[in-house]
Amino acid sequence: MSGFDKKVDNFLRVFLNSGGYKMVLTGLKNTLIISVLGLLIGIVIGTLIAAVKVMPKYKTLPKVLNAICTFYVELFRGTPMVVQLLIFYYVLLPLIGMKMTGVQVAIWVFGLNSGAYISEMMRGGIQSVDPGQLEAGRAVGLSFATSMRLIVIPQAIKNILPTLGNEFIALIKETSVVSFVGAADLYVAFNYIGSNSYEFMVPYLAMAIIYIVLVLIISLCIRIMEKNLAKSDRRK
Repeated sequence: MSGFDKKVDNFLRVFLNSGGYKMVLTGLKNTLIISVLGLLIGIVIGTLIAAVKVMPKYKTLPKVLNAICTFYVELFRGTPMVVQLLIFYYVLLPLIGMKMTGVQVAIWVFGLNSGAYISEMMRGGIQSVDPGQLEAGRAVGLSFATSMRLIVIPQAIKNILPTLGNEFIALIKETSVVSFVGAADLYVAFNYIGSNSYEFMVPYLAMAIIYIVLVLIISLCIRIMEKNLAKSDRRK
């Protein structure tokens, strides 16, 4: 038996007989939960920030909100994700006396971080929509907020769909750092298998394959959505 075959046997022994597959399933579930919920939170926050940034700045309130949003975006884009996780989990939560699991912390930090990036994507998407769309909404009596929600933002999301797909892929890959706050992700699962089989080559190769498969599935879904949206545009 070759050396690689022995490594595979050791991997399968821990994976099948020592509960390794359970940890992998838990890690995969947590990875998807953190990424999906983080993206959804990011879309909501990013959309609100983008709406503030494109809002007319004639009054004091929009100017103040714009300054706050600018600070928020620079703060989260200017610090690494792992630093944000550590500060949130080990500094902010003890200060305010709140208890959250590592997965819950990761969801919110990923959402807040993603919101900063999605805000810039959404702002570009909003600006790509014909200004006449917003003016038409205002002309028929809709408020600025309603016109944005019903007319502009849906078209903006369609325009930035490929970029949102890239953001989702980035979140999937960045979940490998959530072990710093005690969350069990794919890295933790395969690190457990490697530690118990006394070799890490096969577990890490298997982990890489899972990440690649996830990315390929997401990319395929995004392409399908783009094709369906293109067909609906041609029918109009």
